[in-house]
Amino acid sequence: MQEYSSAQAYQNPKPSVVTIGTFDGVHIGHKAILNRVIDSAKANHLTSLLLTFFPHPRMVLQKGSNLKLINSLEEKKELLARTGLEQLVIHPFTQDFSRMTAETFVQELLVNRLHAKKVIIGYDHRFGRNRTANIDDLRTFGIRYGFEVEEISAQELDEVAVSSTKIRKALEAGDITTANTYLDYPFMISGKVIKGKEIGRTINYPTANLKPEAPYKLIPKNGVYVVQAYIEKKRVYGITSIGTNPTVGGTQQTIETYFLDFTKDLYHQPLRIEFLTHIRDEETFNSLDLLKEAIAKDERFAREFIATYE
Repeated sequence: MQEYSSAQAYQNPKPSVVTIGTFDGVHIGHKAILNRVIDSAKANHLTSLLLTFFPHPRMVLQKGSNLKLINSLEEKKELLARTGLEQLVIHPFTQDFSRMTAETFVQELLVNRLHAKKVIIGYDHRFGRNRTANIDDLRTFGIRYGFEVEEISAQELDEVAVSSTKIRKALEAGDITTANTYLDYPFMISGKVIKGKEIGRTINYPTANLKPEAPYKLIPKNGVYVVQAYIEKKRVYGITSIGTNPTVGGTQQTIETYFLDFTKDLYHQPLRIEFLTHIRDEETFNSLDLLKEAIAKDERFAREFIATYE
C-alpha cells in the first residue's frame, strides 16, 4: 500500500476506484466497503484508493467534542494495509478545507488529483461545505466529470449493523467482547513503556506502565482486562489494569500490565497491548494484601480464559 500525505501529494497517474471516509476502527463495515473497492479496481484494471482525513473532522469543527478515536493514525494505516488496499491518501482536514464547495472538492481532488473513474460510497454520505451535497449530487458531478458512482444501499449497510460510534460506546462501557466482534480484531493500544511508581513490584506483580502514542486515543473503561502482546515475536498474555490506583491514593489514570510468565524489563520499549476480555471494574481495597488477593484471583480468571481462547 502506498501512502500520501495529501491529495496534492498523490503521484499515481493510473485511474482509480475511490471511497471516502474517516474509517476510524477499520471495522467489519469498513472492510466490506474496501473489499468492494478492491474487487472493482481489479475487475476494471484500475487502482483502489481510500481518501481519508486527519485530524478527524469532528476534532476540527467541534472544538469542545473531546472525541477519542478507536485507532491512532499509525494503527489505522497498518490495519488498512492488511486489507489489500493499494493507495491511501490522508488529506489534512482544516477549517479552510471544510469550506470547500462540493463541486470544487469533486473537480480538484477526486478528478484532477486522484483520477477517479469510479466512486463507491454509502447512500447516506454527505460532503462539501456544511455537508450539503449527497449521493444524488455526486451522480450529477459524475456525469459532468466522467466518473461512475456506485451506491452502497441502506440495506447493505444495515446488514453489517456496525458503526465506529457503537464500538466507542462498547469500549467506554468496558465491553471488549462486543467491540472486538465489530472490529474483527482485538482492540489495541500502542505506545511506550514508561517508569511508574513500581508498587506492583512490592507485591510480586511487576507491571509495564504504558503511555499511549496518541493523546486522542480512546481508552476503555477503568477496570481489569485480559490482554496479549507480541514481544520479540512471541505472544505473551497479561492482565491490564486501567485506572487511578485508588488503593494507594492514585489520581492519574494509568495503563499497567502484569505479564504472565514473563519477567523481561520493558522500560522505554515500544509496546502494543491487545484486549481480549474484561475481568472486572476498578475497585478500591482496604489494604495491599487485599489488592494482592484480588490480582491473584484475576490471574486465575485470565489463565482459565487463555486456556479456552487458544
